[in-house]
Amino acid sequence: MRKPFGQKAPAKIRAQRRGRWAEHLTALVLRLSGHRILAHNFKTPVGEIDLIARRANTVSFIEVKARATKAQAAEAVSITQRRRVQRAAQQFLMHNTALQRCDVRFDVALVTGPLSVTFVRDAWQSA
Repeated sequence: MRKPFGQKAPAKIRAQRRGRWAEHLTALVLRLSGHRILAHNFKTPVGEIDLIARRANTVSFIEVKARATKAQAAEAVSITQRRRVQRAAQQFLMHNTALQRCDVRFDVALVTGPLSVTFVRDAWQSA
């Protein structure tokens, strides 16, 4: 249910909306740069991946973080979260055998404003 005009939504709802906006913006930027979006919010019992994109022979598993600054966004990707993304990526590749020969990369998209996206390519290597 929406709040009456003039009242702000609770912080959690605002954060969820900002996160959805950041993911949609990131997907748009990726499409415009020649990527094909393979999955959005890919969920498995072992983890979740915000975006999965492919360009040429590279499949990118992308974690999207929206924060006030790039530093805050970068710090928001924990070791635990990286491991969950890696496990989910393994699941995705297991079920998409045609992509198993592609190069795999783990990226982070730092969203710091309504239209500002910075990519950290190869943000970490798979263990």
